[in-house]
Amino acid sequence: MNLQVELEHRRNVLITRLRGELDHHTAELVRIQLDDAIQRGQVNHLVLSLKELSFMDSSGLGVILGRYKLLKAKGGTMAVCELNPAVRRLFELSGLFKIVSVYENERNALSGLEVVS
Repeated sequence: MNLQVELEHRRNVLITRLRGELDHHTAELVRIQLDDAIQRGQVNHLVLSLKELSFMDSSGLGVILGRYKLLKAKGGTMAVCELNPAVRRLFELSGLFKIVSVYENERNALSGLEVVS
């Protein structure tokens, strides 16, 4: 039940690194932190680095889908990077790969969003 959230702003991009488990115990905390950072800052794009995310359930997928919709409504985009095999499989099963771009690492994600700093 432990999750660490690291937020970094680069221009109009919020880079979010998640460590631990994104599940029904931690999803609301992540949602609040991301919504606050997106609405408070000049954020149009989001990169989710999931390299150290050890577990994610449907609550985590809901958080990601909700932030995707929020950013899309603002004319922004979202990318995810560094997925471990279990999280990658969850993305595949949920169909999120159809709407969210996946990259090997943060640098490629920033390049893919065309917002290299």
